[in-house]
Amino acid sequence: MSKAPQFKQTMLAGAIMALAAQAAYAQSSADEQTVVVLGSRSVAKTALDTSAPVGLIGLKDLQTAGPLELGKLLQTLDPSFNFSTTFISDGTDSIRPATLRSLGPDQVLVLVNGKRRHQQALVNVQQTIGRGSAGTDINAIPLGAIHHIEVLRDGAAAQYGSDAIAGVINIVLKSNVDETALSGQIGTTSEGDGDLYSLSANRGFALGENGGYINLTAEGRKRGETNRAGPDSLRVNPPRVTQHIGDSNTKDGYLWWNGALPIDKASEFYAFGGVSKRKSDSYGFFRSAGDDRTVPAVYPNGFLPAIDTDIKDASFAFGYRRDLPRDWKADVSINYGRSELAFHESNSLNVSYWYEPKPGGGIYAESPREADTGTLKFSQLTFNADVKGPVQIGGSTVSLATGFEYRQDNYQIVAGDPVSYQYGRTNNPALIIKTPSGATAASGIQGFPGYTPATAVDSGRHNFALFLDAETKPVDTLTLGGAIRYEDYSDFGSTVTGKISARFDPTKEIGFRASVSTGFRAPSVQQEFYSSVSTNLNNGVLTETLTARQGSSVTQAFGIKPLKEETSDNASMGVVLRPAKNMSLTADIYQIKIKDRIVFSSEIAPEAGGGPIANILKPLGVGQAQFFTNAVDTRTRGLDIVGEHTTKFDASTLVLSGQLGFNKTEVTKRHSTSSVLTGEQLFDKSQVTLLEHGQPRKHHVVAGDYTTGPWNLNVRANYYGEVEAENFSPLQKWDARWLVDSSLRYGFSKRTFLSVGVNNMFNQLPNLWTNGGDFPKLGFTRCWETCPIGVNGRSFYVRADTAF
Repeated sequence: MSKAPQFKQTMLAGAIMALAAQAAYAQSSADEQTVVVLGSRSVAKTALDTSAPVGLIGLKDLQTAGPLELGKLLQTLDPSFNFSTTFISDGTDSIRPATLRSLGPDQVLVLVNGKRRHQQALVNVQQTIGRGSAGTDINAIPLGAIHHIEVLRDGAAAQYGSDAIAGVINIVLKSNVDETALSGQIGTTSEGDGDLYSLSANRGFALGENGGYINLTAEGRKRGETNRAGPDSLRVNPPRVTQHIGDSNTKDGYLWWNGALPIDKASEFYAFGGVSKRKSDSYGFFRSAGDDRTVPAVYPNGFLPAIDTDIKDASFAFGYRRDLPRDWKADVSINYGRSELAFHESNSLNVSYWYEPKPGGGIYAESPREADTGTLKFSQLTFNADVKGPVQIGGSTVSLATGFEYRQDNYQIVAGDPVSYQYGRTNNPALIIKTPSGATAASGIQGFPGYTPATAVDSGRHNFALFLDAETKPVDTLTLGGAIRYEDYSDFGSTVTGKISARFDPTKEIGFRASVSTGFRAPSVQQEFYSSVSTNLNNGVLTETLTARQGSSVTQAFGIKPLKEETSDNASMGVVLRPAKNMSLTADIYQIKIKDRIVFSSEIAPEAGGGPIANILKPLGVGQAQFFTNAVDTRTRGLDIVGEHTTKFDASTLVLSGQLGFNKTEVTKRHSTSSVLTGEQLFDKSQVTLLEHGQPRKHHVVAGDYTTGPWNLNVRANYYGEVEAENFSPLQKWDARWLVDSSLRYGFSKRTFLSVGVNNMFNQLPNLWTNGGDFPKLGFTRCWETCPIGVNGRSFYVRADTAF
């Protein structure tokens, strides 16, 4: 990069920081008026009045930030949230991992309208952020249906149950009526690819005359692919681009609803949910012409396997609320969610099919070029019955909440077409199938091997929970809260968690808050039941590479015990300042200790000269194995500084904001239940590096928003700290980067706007991959296993919004 763009970018970022110096970040300017429900079941509060830090992302933020994917938008607006870019990672290219406070995707709980959102069917088993986890497909929720988003940055397992170790994200849907809102956006990158088209329509209808409503959202989006791969100088001559490194072609469609129907003045039925569908393609590794995994007669110049995914997501919640005597309230609900991901391989073939000897002589010389490689399915059914209200104890009013929850999770793996996994048409490993070079022919379709009948599964579990929350103000300046939760799981037993919180406001200008809690995360059914088998070559011999599920012969042979829950200790302490009516500042420090964290192990391969590992794997016919295990303890410490300053002139408003996020995760212990494998073998140094340094330890957001008359100018800069990785190469550090986004909006009326914007204004990219060994020669010029800022560079868009 030349020095001039660096200088301009640094100067602008410095100017924005200087403007925001009097306030270190902003919640939204609506924070003082909009109440939040996260973190407490008592009287609703504003985001600045809570006992734990809660961020609020309002409607204007959603409209002016630029990204149309919810995950990318949250990463732009909230530095505690990360949405790393992935490529050549199978299904993870289509459902990217979303994390909070640099923990795992499955350690943040996502709610919609306060109800638990189901997880995704996909398990991230490639070398990416969130490896070994199955989080929530955050992009399955359309922006057009969202009114605002609350982000609780505090341990909340005692309040909301499993997964809430890092915090909770609550997405509140629109409920307005008698208004139609339309939004459209087109965009492209400065390279002229990645064209983006989006159209959203939202309409609310009144039901009856007592406040009933139904709000409907239809949204569609099409994103073209981008490719930032460099030339392949190692496998082809003359060099040319053979890999695909960037975004995939993606089509998204959504239909969502939110509604309520009062029965009388004291009760109502409510329902919400939606269906989403995403079609996407990604790519595997290029198979060169001289590779035994290709067939020259079909692909004389080699081929790039395409992995197509068809993702379906559906949810439906139905409930009944009623006001009871003495200000008590009851809420009973049923919530069902389902995630499905189907794989289809194209531009490929099964080498063993092609070279299989044909009865009577010769070879078949035939193979399908595409196949379905299997389907992953996850479903969740949740029943809740809650009551809450005030009681008088010793002259003080105590807000109590108690309830019962029953949840049923199910996971299913459906095998792919036989050609996607078979070794020859009979799938007989004793059959000798050779390529022209004399090598044993590879089995299964190339790219992403299909799930086999042996790995197919249809199983699940259930659990129930009882909880009690209490909050009281013994004096006007002090708020005390507590929660306790008991959960019992059908597969691994029961657990009890608790939380204590406090808020002290000696004056209107200053407040102090703190909380301590214990937490847990149950192993997901995806982690319990996922497995995959592929037949690969090991020193010229066909052997199986197995991702082994718990309780299998492989895990038993190694002494790997069945998964148990992760447990955590969470503590935070902060201060809230309101030095003036137009200014706020908060600072919170926190620590999260997790014991027996569930991770995806390193690949366990036999010793070259034989040994204990080889002695276990060889009789089982397994060349190498990997599995889910409670193998590490971690500690995460951090500091969040959040503030805002608003200045109003005669006909204009200037909002200066900034958010500083500091975060550090360390693996404090690696341990093993195996007598054969040490903790260091189970979770090697490269996996530790990905966990500790794969996500930025510093992420800051500073912004200026200026409105005058019909014009609005928004400038936002995101600072992403350095990241490191070493699985595919010696240790590589990718430097920190500032990414600056800007949008200019003109209002033709109070409801009609036209915006133009640029994201990543200074075209910042990860630095070159200098320690990549042969990988840069294959086209991997910048990053792979960790890539928080992506590789697309600068992009532009035009957006129109109207309501009538």
